[in-house]
Amino acid sequence: MDALMAANNPMALFGNSQPAASAAEDTDDTGDADDTGNHASRFDADAFLTGLDAIYTAHRAGQDADAYLQQAMTDAENAGDDAGLLTVLNETMGFYRSQGRHEENQWIVQRALELGLRMGLTGSEAWTTTLINAATAMRAAHHYDQAADLYRQALDSAAATYGPHDRRLAALHNNLSMLYSETGHPDKAHDELTQAMAILNDSGADPHTDPDIASTDVNLALVELDLWHEARNREAAGGDAGQAQTSAGLLDQAHEHAQHALSVYRHGNLTHSAHYASALAGAAQVQFTRGAFADAVMLYRKALDVIAECYGTDTDYYRTTSDNLQAAEDAMAQQAKQSGTSSDITDTATTTAFSDASAVGDDLSPDITGLALAKRMWLEYGKPMIAERYPHYQGRIAAGLVGHGSECYGFDDNLSHDHDFGPGFCLWLTDEDYAQIGERLQADYDALPTRFLGFGPRQSTPRTQGDGRRVGVFRIGDFFESLTGYRQAPAADRPHEWLMLDEATLAAATNGQVFADPLGAFSKTRQGFKLMPDDVRLSLISRRLGMISQAGQYNLPRMLRRGDSSAAWMSVSMFADAVSSLVFLINTPASAGYAPYYKWRFAALRRLSARMGTRLAGVCGKVEQVLRLAGVACYGESGQAHDAATAMDALIDAICADIVAELKREGLTDSDERFLEWQRPYVEAHIADDAACLHSL
Repeated sequence: MDALMAANNPMALFGNSQPAASAAEDTDDTGDADDTGNHASRFDADAFLTGLDAIYTAHRAGQDADAYLQQAMTDAENAGDDAGLLTVLNETMGFYRSQGRHEENQWIVQRALELGLRMGLTGSEAWTTTLINAATAMRAAHHYDQAADLYRQALDSAAATYGPHDRRLAALHNNLSMLYSETGHPDKAHDELTQAMAILNDSGADPHTDPDIASTDVNLALVELDLWHEARNREAAGGDAGQAQTSAGLLDQAHEHAQHALSVYRHGNLTHSAHYASALAGAAQVQFTRGAFADAVMLYRKALDVIAECYGTDTDYYRTTSDNLQAAEDAMAQQAKQSGTSSDITDTATTTAFSDASAVGDDLSPDITGLALAKRMWLEYGKPMIAERYPHYQGRIAAGLVGHGSECYGFDDNLSHDHDFGPGFCLWLTDEDYAQIGERLQADYDALPTRFLGFGPRQSTPRTQGDGRRVGVFRIGDFFESLTGYRQAPAADRPHEWLMLDEATLAAATNGQVFADPLGAFSKTRQGFKLMPDDVRLSLISRRLGMISQAGQYNLPRMLRRGDSSAAWMSVSMFADAVSSLVFLINTPASAGYAPYYKWRFAALRRLSARMGTRLAGVCGKVEQVLRLAGVACYGESGQAHDAATAMDALIDAICADIVAELKREGLTDSDERFLEWQRPYVEAHIADDAACLHSL
C-alpha cells in the first residue's frame, strides 16, 4: 500500500486527493469567496449556499448538484454579480473534484482565477480561498506543478490575510501535505500535518469531538504509513535494529491516529458525515498494513455504505474504495488458505501438469539490492566528494540510479550479480554545468573505490561501456537520449512521436530512484516522460483491446481447433502481453509507471496488482492461470488438453468481462459487448486529437 491510497480520503476541509462532500466544505475553513461587499440584488449568494447545503444534506448531490450549480452560474452572470459568480465557481470546483470530473474542472479553475484577478481580490481572504480551492482541484487532477505554484501563492496570501492561529491556515497545511504525499515527500507532508494539528489544538477546539482534528488524524495516519514503507525499505537495504524499531513505531502511530479519528466521529455523533467515510477507509488501510485483513474488510464495507449515502456509487471515490475492499477480501482469503482454514478449487489439469514446476529452488534473495547499494555508495562517497570538491555545485547535481538493468526496477536477486552489477550510481548535470565540470567530475567519480560493502568491482558487459555505460556522470539530455532517442519528452501535440516510444523504453527512462535533485532539472525531464498525453494513452488502450480480442478471443480457439499448437501458443503470448500492458495503461503511467520489457513484465504486474487501489488488480492472477493452462491446452494429451482449453477459455472470458467493467467505470464505454474489438470505437470516441495515427482504421 502506498501514497495512491490517499484516494481513499476525500476530505474537503483538509483535501486529500479525494472527492469533497462539497466545495462549501473547502471554504468552511478558508472563508467563502464572496466576501467582497459587492452583492447584486438579483443573486442571493446566501440563498444559493443554503440550497446547495440542502442538496448535500438530502444526499442528492449526485442527482441534483450539477444542474443547480449550472443554473446558479447563469443567474449570477445575468445579475452581473461577480462576487456571487465567484462563490458558485468555488463550490463547483469542489463538486467537480468530488465527481472526478477533472478535465471539466480545468475550465472552472481558470475562470475563477481570472475572475478573482479582474475583481482585484489579491490580498483578500476571498483570493486566498480561491487559490486554495484551485490548487486542490489541480492536485486532484495530478497537475502537480500547477498545484504547487497555486499553494505557494495561497501561503503568501494567507500570511497577509489569516492570523497565525486561524483554523483556515490548518486547512491549508493539510492540503499542502497531500501534495507532498502524492509527489513522494512523506517527510514534508508529515511536517505540514504537524503544523496543522498544532494550530487546531491551539484554537481551543475539543479534541474529542472536533472533525477537523479527526481529518488531520486520518491524514497523519496515511502519511505515517508512507514513512513506514520507507523505513521498511531502508531495513531491507541493511538497516540496523534501531531502524526496525522506528518502522514499528510508525505503524503504531498510524494505528493510534486512525483510531482517534474514528473515536472523534463517534463521540461527535458524526457517523453520517461524508468525512466519516475517509476516517473508515484510512483506518482500513492501517489494518491492512498490519495484516488485520478481516478488520480492514469490515471497515471498507462501512466506508462504502457512507460513500453510497453521501455521494452515490457512480464516483471515483466509491470505485476506488470498492477496489480496496476487493484487495482486502482477497488478502483475507489468502491468509485463511495459508492457515489451512479454507482452500481454493484448482484446475486438475493445471495441477497435474505443473506440480513439479512449482517446487521452490534456492533462496535467491539478495543481501542488498542494487538500488540500495547505489544509494549507500552515493551517501558515503559521492555526496561527500561533491561537498568537498564541488561546493558551488552541491545545489545543482542530481544523483540516483535509473535506466536499464534489473536493479533499476528493484527486481534484482543473487542471479543478477553475474553481469552489470556492482557499486555505482549516476550523476546528472545540465549542459551548462557539464561543460564546466563534467570531465573533471567523471575523473573524480572514476577514482572512487571500486569495491564497496563486499561487492565489486563492477562487471560491465561490452554493451554497457562507453556511450552505453549505466553509471557515471551524464548530461541530463544525453542520458535520456541514450535511453529513448529524445533529450526530453515529445510535445503533447506530437502523438506520432509518443507512439514510436514503446512502453519498455519509457519504463527504463522513468524507473529507479533519484537520491538527490536539488535543482529539479533531472526530475522535471524524467516526469515529462511519465506524463503520456491522454489521447496517446487512449489510443494504446484501443490497440491493446484489439490485440486481446484477436489473439485471445478469436485466434487462440481457432488455432486449437486446427491443431496448430505452436500458433495457439503464440496467440496466448500475444494475449498476455496485451492484457498486462492494458493494466498499466488503465492505471495511467503517471501513477503506475510503464510495463517493462518481457523479462520483468509479470514481476512488475504482480507488484502493481498488490498495491491498494490498483484497477484491474485481479487480472494478473487470471492471466498467469491462462499461461499455466496453455502448456497443457497446446501440447498436452487430448483429454487433458480439452479440459485445459475449456478452463482457459472461461478465464479469458472472465478477464474480458473485468476489462469491460473497468472501461465502464472509467466512462470510456457504455457497451456491455465482451468481444473487445467492438469496444474500440467507444474508447476512441474520447480521443480529442484527430491525428490519424491515434485512430484505428
